Amino acid sequence: MVLQGHGGEIYTAQFSRDGNIIASAGYDQQIYLWNVFGECENFAVLKGHKGAVMDLKFSSDSSHLVSCGTDKSVRVWDMETGECVRNFKSHTDIANAIDVNRRGPEMICSASDDGTTMVHDFRSKEAAKTFIDKYQMTAVTFNDSSEEVICGGISNQIKVWDMRRNDVKYTLHGHRDTITSLSVSHNGNFLLSNSMDCTLMTWDIRPFVPAQRLVGTYKGAVHNFEKNLLKCGWSPSDNYITSGSANRFAFVWDVKSRACVYKLPGHLGSVNSTALHPLQPILLSAGSDKTIYLGELDLEDY
Repeated sequence: MVLQGHGGEIYTAQFSRDGNIIASAGYDQQIYLWNVFGECENFAVLKGHKGAVMDLKFSSDSSHLVSCGTDKSVRVWDMETGECVRNFKSHTDIANAIDVNRRGPEMICSASDDGTTMVHDFRSKEAAKTFIDKYQMTAVTFNDSSEEVICGGISNQIKVWDMRRNDVKYTLHGHRDTITSLSVSHNGNFLLSNSMDCTLMTWDIRPFVPAQRLVGTYKGAVHNFEKNLLKCGWSPSDNYITSGSANRFAFVWDVKSRACVYKLPGHLGSVNSTALHPLQPILLSAGSDKTIYLGELDLEDY
């Protein structure tokens, strides 16, 4: 299935938590909402961003959609009405990435070219936390318990910030180029990172792990001169990981064996975002060719 409608490169696309909706966004400054099943038609377009939309995420119950972009803003959209109900303007430069916590009162973390990673509470205009780095930040996620904010950027390092103590708990070293995406496994034990050094890595982020947290390295996906922030993600049972690639392929790897089990063609440009459906063996891929592909895979997860 091919979904078309965007007027520019697509940088990010996500399934809702229940798997019924896809949200996609990119260079054309608009967020498209699509039905996953049936005709897979576009049923709404959310407008408000004044620049390219770099990242988006659904809240834990899919009642809200959160987005960020080159207009420096972080926006919260009501999924029932399609209205923008919050517009956080705390960043002073491009907001590259966001995440929403999995449990507790809704919080958003965002990473920006201004060198900060911020945490916003839905109920307050001002940032609840600001973590400052010397370098531009390009990827961010909460850990499973929302007690830590994990971020990476052009320093090639991944920093794990303690939300209570407001300091860096530990730093993950291993990548040799900009971190483009971070994703925590569904069981909360592992972190997946994507980097412009053309590797993905998995890290053990459980407490009290011995010094070596790096678990696995995955190769095949490439980054190129476009320097797009290629996304990555986990399958529902954490047995597989996915990523797009600048060479027009979508990749799926087996986590344990580290073998590439799918290298999927079709796109005519960089594949910037991939995601596996929460309930069905369906892979979503979105790219610079302004299209979204949905394909059925044979995976043991489902």
